[in-house]
Amino acid sequence: MDRLANTVRPYAWGSTTAIPELLGVAPTGEPQAELWMGAHPGAPSRTPRGPLNEVVEADPVRELGAATVDRFGPRLPFLFKILAAGAPLSLQVHPDLAQARAGFAAEEAAGIPVEDPKRNYKDAYHKPELICALTPFDGLCGFRDPAETADLMAALDVDSLKPYVDLLRAHPEEAALREVLTALLTAEHGEMARTVAEAAAAAAQLGDAYAPYVRLAHDFPGDPGVIAAMLLNRVQLRPGEAMFLGAGVPHAYLDGLGVEIMANSDNVLRCGLTPKHVDVPELLRVVRFEPGEPNLLRPEASPSGEEVYDTPIDEFRLSRYVRAEGAAPTDITAAGPQILLATAGRPKAGEVTLAPGESVFVPAGEPTELSGTGMLFRATVVA
Repeated sequence: MDRLANTVRPYAWGSTTAIPELLGVAPTGEPQAELWMGAHPGAPSRTPRGPLNEVVEADPVRELGAATVDRFGPRLPFLFKILAAGAPLSLQVHPDLAQARAGFAAEEAAGIPVEDPKRNYKDAYHKPELICALTPFDGLCGFRDPAETADLMAALDVDSLKPYVDLLRAHPEEAALREVLTALLTAEHGEMARTVAEAAAAAAQLGDAYAPYVRLAHDFPGDPGVIAAMLLNRVQLRPGEAMFLGAGVPHAYLDGLGVEIMANSDNVLRCGLTPKHVDVPELLRVVRFEPGEPNLLRPEASPSGEEVYDTPIDEFRLSRYVRAEGAAPTDITAAGPQILLATAGRPKAGEVTLAPGESVFVPAGEPTELSGTGMLFRATVVA
């Protein structure tokens, strides 16, 4: 197994303290948003044998196992992260696999450079993801019942919101959501800026239920994503709870520290809360206008002590071990690749002791025993 040296991505929304506190190092004063573990070419983990993407490319069957290569190709199919949101992320959705393949092929055929900021599809893969809270974690996920959003907006008593309120009380719900989101994202900029300012001023008088929108309006003045965020369910995760995000589900993370795992892709379509490119027609084609409760997960314990976060995705499988003093060693040998991440205590993977924030890559079939005390997250593929 290989101890990993991982890159921290300094995105502007990152917390300046959360990742340094986990790692037990001094803050730099700069945002530290994501610590990447994996073989993504944008920031591959480094091993004693070289960058992990190059290690995998040199012998994919040895590193990933024949079954993983047969199913997902000669690439590590997941990307593992520690995510630290100190400010809201963009409101966004991810395409399904068919949409990603078609979108990537079309943009390749059009000759749009991958690094072009107006390009939607960086690769031909989907990007379902799972976020598991390490601290209290605040976010938005999926469309709430349109009638509830109508009530939320109506309480603001802002004249320019009243047409949206009427639409949201119409049926069918899916058509109402589509019409409102389309109207928000295509509204004249000055008009929308006034609506956002008036809504934020009213929201500031109405208590905690409106606090996210006040904050969003402060961070993104005039952005239609502030009003679009009202269409979504607010989610407040406690440590150990998780949220799964499938294709087409609009979401945004607002605040907190978590462990995130996703299919290994960069494909993001943004709805707002960002200075980056927003392609409204493509976004509306990908969004699933289906109201419902967020897909929240609690770990399911097994006799071995492994606690699994069950999702419908094969590219990744996330679980954790919470090991008490004196617990017997546990065999966690797997037929596929693994990344093991400590978040508390000093658990051991084989002979490697891991401090919080440290991780190892375990090639397919490598005999591995877990011992020591603390909390360890295990990322692998579905067998």
